Amino acid sequence: MSIKTHEVVEGVRSALSWHSHVVQGATMIIAASILGTVAVAVSPAQATTPAGDLAGTWEGPLAVGGQSIRIVFRIRPDGTAVMDSPDQGARDIPVETPTVEGGVVRLTVPALGGRFEGRRSDDGAVLTGVLSQGGVTLPLVLTRMSATVAELVRPQNPLPPYPYRAEEVAFDNANAPGVRLAGTLTLPQGNGPFPAAILISGSGPQDRDETVFGHKPFAVWADALTRRGIAVLRYDDRGTAGSTGEFAAATSADFATDADAAFAYLAARPEIDGRRIGLIGHSEGGTIAPLVAQEGVPVAWVVMLAGPAVSGGALLTEQSRVTQVAMGIAPAVVDSNVAIQARIMSAVEENASSADATIAAVDAVLADAGLSVAQRQEQARQTGSAWTRWFIAHDPGPALAGLDVPLLALYGGKDVQVPADQNAPVLSRLKPDAEVVVLPDLNHLMQPAVTGLPNEYEAIETTIAPQALSTVVDWVVAR
Repeated sequence: MSIKTHEVVEGVRSALSWHSHVVQGATMIIAASILGTVAVAVSPAQATTPAGDLAGTWEGPLAVGGQSIRIVFRIRPDGTAVMDSPDQGARDIPVETPTVEGGVVRLTVPALGGRFEGRRSDDGAVLTGVLSQGGVTLPLVLTRMSATVAELVRPQNPLPPYPYRAEEVAFDNANAPGVRLAGTLTLPQGNGPFPAAILISGSGPQDRDETVFGHKPFAVWADALTRRGIAVLRYDDRGTAGSTGEFAAATSADFATDADAAFAYLAARPEIDGRRIGLIGHSEGGTIAPLVAQEGVPVAWVVMLAGPAVSGGALLTEQSRVTQVAMGIAPAVVDSNVAIQARIMSAVEENASSADATIAAVDAVLADAGLSVAQRQEQARQTGSAWTRWFIAHDPGPALAGLDVPLLALYGGKDVQVPADQNAPVLSRLKPDAEVVVLPDLNHLMQPAVTGLPNEYEAIETTIAPQALSTVVDWVVAR
């Protein structure tokens, strides 16, 4: 979701707000130009000290282009902190240990290259300052919220006792030194051998449950499948939670080797029928699963949950369009924004083999769009990452067309992140024997939704719509 400083460059910012590779769970987050140079004066002679009494939840509205977007900082008693942007579906963005210098509180968000700095009121309940990033500075007042916050209601999260076994496991990726993946294997009662499924997460550093806003979709999928006799392996992404390795430097192709390792581990288990192991990939995981099969891993079947069937560049351009339409942005502005976004995607695709060439090409596009040097340099830099270049340039078509095992592709009709109208028809053409199902009222997480925008994810109690669960579980059991 984009943040408008003025309508002309809305699309430029939305070009970099999609599948964030640094934010857990949410795929559409703060655009790359919210935050900038700091406008709060502090004395360099005064030492920076930990902000020991800031524990709590601080929230304030960010006014941008006629919109009001909530920004939340959650600071724990041990000094660790995270940032949320609930209206954009972003949560748990890591924040450096808060500090106080000369009466100014500083909250730095490395993943976004941004920072909040503000002075505390006499009663300690308000922080008045600015949020800055990429050459843009916006005023922000944070108010400490009540300590009593209602727990998010997530009725589908599985709770023990389970009618199956759950085992903590770990396995190495032999093709990626230092990558040891930690996960959970759920096994039906009995000796087996059981058919099995491997769950592959979407973009961003995900834990084994793909936790977002208190929802645990992969735990729900594992529970539903295992109750029906299917063993399920789900694991933390490399460099996340219990898994080792470096997440930030990896591409989807690297994550495919992690799924390869998961398959090898599972196939070696005596309780598992190695001829009946399938893959279930959500979002980016839907790109990864066919890659695993393309590499010769003998998977029995594949399920894509909101999986892309078009190139990353085409996907992100359409994502920008449908998101802006859902937000009610004027059609003429949407058209202008999408045109700029398409140019950015083309610049990345044409130069994807080189980080420097990509950055230079995107910088040129942003210069034509009228951004300042500081704004466009920050934006262009983000497109130079290996994951971004790979994702935008990758065409999943060959892997999907070459898939010679049964495929179920499930899409939500209100998904603004992997739009069904764009991807479902393409997938049907690429693999005519695939079973492609569009459930009209569901969003990207397969929740029942109103608009489909990420700002609804947290407020929806349902983690996965029952119709989505039954569609997938029935299909897998029938294999």
